[in-house]
Amino acid sequence: MADLKQHATSTEPRSTEANLARRGFLGGVLASGAVAASTAASLASPSAQAAEPARPSALPPSAKGALAETGVPPDLGHGKGMPGSDFMVDVIKSLDIKYLPSNCASSFRALHESLIDYGGNTKPEFLTCMHEESAVAMGHGYFKASGKPLLTLCHGTVGLQHASMAIYNAWCDRVPVIVVGGNDLDAAYRPPGVPTFHAAQDINAMVRDYTKWDDTPVSLQHFSQSFVRAYKIAMTPPYGPVAISLDAALQMAPVHLHEGKMPYIPKYIPTSPPQGDSGAVKEAAKMLVQANNPVIVVDRAARTPEGVGLLVQLAELLQAKVVDQGSRMNFPNTHYLSSPATAIANADVIIGMELSDFWATVNAYTDNNSNDGHGTNASRIQAQTKLISINSVDLLTKANYQDFQRFQVVDVQMAADAQTTLPSLIEAVRSALPVDRKDLIAKRGELQRKAYEENKVRTRTAAALGWNESPISTARLVMETFAAVKNEDWALVASEGNVSNWPTRLWPMEKHHHWLGRSGGYGVGYGAPASVGAALANRDLGRFSVSIQSDGDLMFAPGVLWTAAKHKIPLLSVMHNNRGYHQEVMHIQRLANFRNRKVNLDGDMGPVGTSIENPDIQYHELAKSMGWWAKGPIKDPDQLAVALKEAVAVVKSGHPALLNVWTQPR
Repeated sequence: MADLKQHATSTEPRSTEANLARRGFLGGVLASGAVAASTAASLASPSAQAAEPARPSALPPSAKGALAETGVPPDLGHGKGMPGSDFMVDVIKSLDIKYLPSNCASSFRALHESLIDYGGNTKPEFLTCMHEESAVAMGHGYFKASGKPLLTLCHGTVGLQHASMAIYNAWCDRVPVIVVGGNDLDAAYRPPGVPTFHAAQDINAMVRDYTKWDDTPVSLQHFSQSFVRAYKIAMTPPYGPVAISLDAALQMAPVHLHEGKMPYIPKYIPTSPPQGDSGAVKEAAKMLVQANNPVIVVDRAARTPEGVGLLVQLAELLQAKVVDQGSRMNFPNTHYLSSPATAIANADVIIGMELSDFWATVNAYTDNNSNDGHGTNASRIQAQTKLISINSVDLLTKANYQDFQRFQVVDVQMAADAQTTLPSLIEAVRSALPVDRKDLIAKRGELQRKAYEENKVRTRTAAALGWNESPISTARLVMETFAAVKNEDWALVASEGNVSNWPTRLWPMEKHHHWLGRSGGYGVGYGAPASVGAALANRDLGRFSVSIQSDGDLMFAPGVLWTAAKHKIPLLSVMHNNRGYHQEVMHIQRLANFRNRKVNLDGDMGPVGTSIENPDIQYHELAKSMGWWAKGPIKDPDQLAVALKEAVAVVKSGHPALLNVWTQPR
């Protein structure tokens, strides 16, 4: 393939070569087309049509329709110059995007054809998806495993509606995904019927409240600038999804040279992340140094492995307890300063970094099912506790969707990226640390070492409860899985459904890729496709991907199983099959108790509308039907380790594997 930069500047674009290749293909068909021609002629004949065998269709095709679909295509002539969609591929390739998960559609057919024929189906490689939500979620998981965004294509109004839940998850989880939506803008030339149903004046309006930026290019030069701008905005912390509406006519139009030159492709230069104000950093450092019991609370603070190391430096400098809320792997849970959330109760200074919900961090809310529908609030901290916040999301808050949570007053607030601010904060703490407090800080660390060991014993004791029960306890499910993968360079790419947080409580999570976090918007249907996307990234990075997959989540988008098999994406998916939407079971049961409802004569009515039973879904058979190695249902806990060993061997051979495990509710 010729150099891409040459395509961007040459007056003889590669499209001539590409069109010759396509003409050659058609010529080959014509040369051997005697049979096809006779078939076309017979299809055009009414008598031949009458003798034609019945087709498995609700309505038989007309002779004209059959000819169009099965006959030799007529020579339509060839456009002069480079197709606009070929130039778009050059723009996309300039950003080194490796994969493009998508569900095919007519509104971006020109770009699709250019990607595979002109672009060689490499960087990006088109990955066939069964659903737009799965395509976006794959990009979501891929970024969290690799640190690089993917591109996906959506079809007009309906495709973007399908994708919208996954886009919202990415928004809430601060993950960059690039979404391009095909659209037919010009009503004078728009095909009637389905394409018009799927067109809109402004398709991006559907997702504008939960994307960082969007645009509708009206020229190829506009597209090149918008696409690079979209990538740049998405990749500037706080990260987030972006959207571009792409007109079908613009894809089809030839490139117009200006003064003999092609449209230019802007060079991508990353934007520096926002850093905390120096005065606020010094004030925060002074408060932390003077505190008797400082606590660090983190949620999405570590964007990269370097962020984990910086947090360890800060925590050890202060000998401060660290509460990792788990939206990323921010802090090693094997470190003695790693603490449960209860640590904040005695804190006199709390610094929160990239918290999703500072209010819920320092306040408790109890849903008491009161008649007015309101719960009760109570503070988790002391009245005099000082609060510090470093949060880049303050720069991104919008009005409509309430992902910013309830308002919390803090004493020092920095609208900045926490990881970028950490080096200056560490230096400010070192400068502010008086010699006479070093002994006090060291003693604080010794007390925390003891508390850490005591908490570890309590956690292991709790995990042992019901170890031999059937259905299998979630603690045993999680720990048997870890025993099977512990010798690999493993990554827990998702843990959907409530398994009592056993992975983050029991697995030794020390590397940034050990835990990728949750969905962000808590949208059911994230786990399966995000796991496949993360496993795709880990395949290239040489890591072993494992997911704790819940039953209800998988059934939102099971088609992604086929995508994983089709594209040979190795993933170990261990089902947390508790046969229900258990969170909702509990809601219904608690409300029934509050209202003093009588139990139905036929038994408990709580599972109505919340259970996934009778019939029981055979997830292993579902996975097998889509090309996976699978086994189940596993109900005896003593059979789990053997099955996991088999599944791990399959995944190491380069294929996806699923175990259908019957589990306790949580």
